[in-house]
Amino acid sequence: MNHRQLFLNHLGQTSEFPLLLEIERAEGQYMYDKEGKAYLDLISGIGVSTIGHRHPAVIKAIKDQVDKHLHLMVYGEFVTSPQVKLAHAISNLLPDTLNNVFLVNSGSEATEGAIKLAKRHTNRSKIISCHHGYHGSTTGALSIAGHEDLKHPFRPLLPDTHLFRFGNHEDLDQIDQHTAAVIIETVQGEAGVRLADVDYFKALRARCSAMGTLLVFDEIQCGFGRTGKFWAFEHYGVVPDVLLCAKGMGGGMPIGAFISSKDIMHDLTHDPILGHITTFGGHPVSAAAALATVQVLQNEGLMDGVQMKEQLFHSLLIHDRILGVRSKGLMMAVEFESFEFLDKVIHQLLQDGIISDWFLFCDHSMRIAPPLTITTDEIKMACNKILQAIDIVSP
Repeated sequence: MNHRQLFLNHLGQTSEFPLLLEIERAEGQYMYDKEGKAYLDLISGIGVSTIGHRHPAVIKAIKDQVDKHLHLMVYGEFVTSPQVKLAHAISNLLPDTLNNVFLVNSGSEATEGAIKLAKRHTNRSKIISCHHGYHGSTTGALSIAGHEDLKHPFRPLLPDTHLFRFGNHEDLDQIDQHTAAVIIETVQGEAGVRLADVDYFKALRARCSAMGTLLVFDEIQCGFGRTGKFWAFEHYGVVPDVLLCAKGMGGGMPIGAFISSKDIMHDLTHDPILGHITTFGGHPVSAAAALATVQVLQNEGLMDGVQMKEQLFHSLLIHDRILGVRSKGLMMAVEFESFEFLDKVIHQLLQDGIISDWFLFCDHSMRIAPPLTITTDEIKMACNKILQAIDIVSP
């Protein structure tokens, strides 16, 4: 059997219509199939390859760490250089109150850790999240997802979870003395890149503080330079009590984290002891890759060009069939009339060597979130291909 048959027969499937694209290698902004055809990656593996595929600094860090050791002991027992250096580097990029990093394997696990931390710290059970929000697919993370179609086959889920409208000031009254946490994306991702204004985030912060509620910012998609600042919350002048990150954090390796103050995080160490544990969280190779990613973002000026590249996309993506473009940095949504039309565009682009996608809760908008290393010439080429694809599939 060939690889496609093995894929279909022996790998658990996530849909009945996978792309079935066989990739042999990847470099920078490009992926290559077994015939050597190049594909420009406009979605960074869904926000992962922020500094490009196989960045030399990440590859070196991985190889150097492999020569030292792999897994040694469950997280939190042994002192290992990649973990402590990464936690220190991340803490240095955050306000003083976000000084303690709990390393996990993914964004979903970061969400799960934050839910437990909030319940443990506040001794409350109520969790509020947003309609059309997405925080992962494990049971706890799914419980606070903002779309019932994703949730109803798996109920019952966690009790005492509630939804309010993203960016809506009136709904902030739902935060009360029973609320353990509000978990909210700083930029809504799977809703199709939805934004709230500065006043909203300031009001949200004030309400959470008044009610003794932990404010949790999910920056699993929008963190690590994606918006042009290292953290998306820097655009709003508001600091959360807990911060979630993953995806672009590892430079292509699996890793995530939930971050808080040392005082709050200490609650997971007692009553009970080992209040949160992970076998592979902060794996030495992933931690080394993540540290290299932090250093690349700090030293190579990749965030400096984000705003210019964002505006270039906006200036070029003009077509009668494009209903609008929403963005925060290089996290963009290009809106079309329907999923059926967008699906045709996406498949045409695949033939043309461009990888694009839609959003989980906004299937009529095209996802654009390329590596920050994408060049202006590549943006011009990609936009030209998108416009051509629209014309080709238009009736």
